[in-house]
Amino acid sequence: MSRNAELMAVESQIRTAVRDCVNRTSRKPFRWGGIEGYQQLKTIGAILRSLPCREIDTDYLSVLSVWVDQALSNNLSVALDLEQANLWLRRIADCLHYPKYSHPIKDNVTNATDTSNLSLTSLKVRCEMQELLQQFLPDPKQNPAQFALKKKLQRLWDKYGTNLLHCYDIPGLPPDNLKMEAMFSHLRRHQRRISGRKSTAELRDFGQYQVLFIAENEKQLLAQIQQVPITEYKTQRHRLALAEVPRQQKRRLRHHPARTIQTLVNQHTELLTVLESQALTYQLDS
Repeated sequence: MSRNAELMAVESQIRTAVRDCVNRTSRKPFRWGGIEGYQQLKTIGAILRSLPCREIDTDYLSVLSVWVDQALSNNLSVALDLEQANLWLRRIADCLHYPKYSHPIKDNVTNATDTSNLSLTSLKVRCEMQELLQQFLPDPKQNPAQFALKKKLQRLWDKYGTNLLHCYDIPGLPPDNLKMEAMFSHLRRHQRRISGRKSTAELRDFGQYQVLFIAENEKQLLAQIQQVPITEYKTQRHRLALAEVPRQQKRRLRHHPARTIQTLVNQHTELLTVLESQALTYQLDS
């Protein structure tokens, strides 16, 4: 049976989903791409494993399921080590009493600089941190990721620890500037998206209103926009929508991996059933 274009398109999306698992980027300090990618790959493997058994030499998803299971098995110990290291990093952050994450745009600057616990002192935080580091004793051979994290944390604490705790003795001074940096990062991403520019250096001074400098007033700006033919506008909108499809699919995969993969697998199964039925009908007619 010859390969069907629609079937190959669905298989390509599933391959893209698997490839995304092993190339997940990290958002430091707490969201590690390796952990999220492994969990995403586990979801894909579980769905592929639940499919009805077919001839492994002819069914693409059966072959893919074997390779996914092998990748999960080969990287299980590394994934467990990374998960534990990430948990210890979060315990370190809790020990430093960093404020909980909230949306950078919804929070104003005043909220971003408030501290949730004014009773903290540098001495209390120092004692808690030293006690936690003494409890963190990973095996360098069995847990290399945790050992590397402990080694780095210990070196940084010994070198800079005493100079990082003055904020706990100054009322109103936050222990970090993560919320402020997150707000700036969100604004830069938004500017890149609406401008198409990779760098935000040109937008730093003018921001979203840079286009207004081309027109003297809003009426003139509207007239300039209306000069674009409606057919050309719709054509470019359609091109933009097509270009957004891979990004939207990746976003669905990362936020709802089970539902997204199950939808692709269902499409693949339905197409395969239709093709097999057509092939059987053709054989009976001939």
